[in-house]
Amino acid sequence: MDFADLHPYVYYATRYPFSKGQASNNRICYASSLYLISEGRGVIHTNGRTYETVAGSLVYITAGQPHHWVADSQDPMVHICCYFDWSYIDRRAEFTHPSMICYDAATLVPTLIGPAFPYSLPEHVKVEKLRLWMDFFEKFYTENHYTNQRTYVRSLKVQSSFQQFIEFFLTFALKEEHIPNLRMSKLLERLDQDLVQGNLQPLEIYYKELRISRGYFFDLFKDATGLPPTQYVIQFRINRAKDDLLFTNLNITEIADKHGFSSLHYFSKLFRKINGLSPREFREENRDGL
Repeated sequence: MDFADLHPYVYYATRYPFSKGQASNNRICYASSLYLISEGRGVIHTNGRTYETVAGSLVYITAGQPHHWVADSQDPMVHICCYFDWSYIDRRAEFTHPSMICYDAATLVPTLIGPAFPYSLPEHVKVEKLRLWMDFFEKFYTENHYTNQRTYVRSLKVQSSFQQFIEFFLTFALKEEHIPNLRMSKLLERLDQDLVQGNLQPLEIYYKELRISRGYFFDLFKDATGLPPTQYVIQFRINRAKDDLLFTNLNITEIADKHGFSSLHYFSKLFRKINGLSPREFREENRDGL
């Protein structure tokens, strides 16, 4: 799955208390699922693996993975759980409810199984600050029903809260192995705002705020964006200039000045280096079809 296709969407989120010794039938969820044990104890069996779960256990089961639960006979667990896809799948033609569970592998429809996350995520971990995790979940509790005109606005709020939770979960689960340094992410938000508002500061200001060396800043920046800082700024400005070349009647000198290039010659040189065309050639070639 391409990261550009990732748009996590929650279908069902709730709190589910088990009875003493209660066992769920072996099941396969069409969507991915996350279970936070808020209290009690239990066991989950999945693909030959067994995990003892206690308050604070967080279990991730990818879509299409068989599993079943058994609650403790004296202190049964309580699930705070959600069922979601990493990218929305419309199953309305096949199922009466968006989050469906298959209890008979012979009836499973493989084409309806949701996508997997591009990187490996831990199946079972123990979280700290349990109340914080519970608060996240509780903000996107939602019934297992398809969105309609009556529930659309509520669904927007639910999905917004879920998106915030997924950011929190991935930051925790990936340990920054596959995501940018968190401090750099915040800096990039500020940098982009400064660029949009025409208030870009010298790079020294940004890395001194992080209290890191210039060299380490450049390394982190390239890891996060794929570009050195100076090239990132140039690319940002060139992309904004391309919009003006296509959709305004400003002349090229005005566009160069508007986007902070010191001269028309410098702007044209950089533009050709990045796009293989001069600004004028780019405008003429691409405006023909507009």
